[in-house]
Amino acid sequence: MAYKIKLDIFEGPFDLLLFLIKKNEVDIYDIPIHDITEQFLEYLELMKILDLEIAGEFIEMVASLMRIKARMLLPKPAHISDDEYEDPRTELVEKLIAYKQFKEAARDMADFETERMKHFTRAYFIDPTADTIVPNEEYLENISLFDLLLAFKKALDAMPKVTHHEVRRIEVTIEEQRDYILGKLAQKTVILFQELVAELRERIVIIVTFIALLDLINKRRLEVRQTEVFGDIRIKLR
Repeated sequence: MAYKIKLDIFEGPFDLLLFLIKKNEVDIYDIPIHDITEQFLEYLELMKILDLEIAGEFIEMVASLMRIKARMLLPKPAHISDDEYEDPRTELVEKLIAYKQFKEAARDMADFETERMKHFTRAYFIDPTADTIVPNEEYLENISLFDLLLAFKKALDAMPKVTHHEVRRIEVTIEEQRDYILGKLAQKTVILFQELVAELRERIVIIVTFIALLDLINKRRLEVRQTEVFGDIRIKLR
């Protein structure tokens, strides 16, 4: 599939680690390296399937995780006491905490900027014919690529297991699936991602549909939101 896409919501390896730590509800000071490494690799595999450009820093993070995993499998030297023993995860944890602090500070500054902008009068026009979008419902902000990939993974996992393999060519294009998504949104104001792919029966069609979704988000034709952490992705037109 010769199609590459770069998104503004694309984040780095530390964002993926923090996402997995939050998803697994584990203590950042006691990261289960084996499980997190396996899941990190799963997400990289999803990015490869989608032909998303994987930066070298992701590969470097995998190497660091594998190195930590190997060190944790080694027995502790007999001459080193528990007080003297340094946990192989310590350096990674320190970097993660520092990254998290800077990211939260940057988000706070952005919030301050948004609040400050309210001090100036800005002219705007409200279309009286516009539909109300999902009334009385609060959306979470900062939907990341990893939230989208989680929804994509759930869709692939929900597909029936193949017990036999039939070689046949499936003609599907990104342009067709963009029209498919926009057609669904012409019928409904908001559609869930799992609802969007529920009637798709081929793995390749789901993959191409997801790429088409990323493309529409990148072109700012769609908005994606969640009403709860790790909940299903809600899609609507901008």
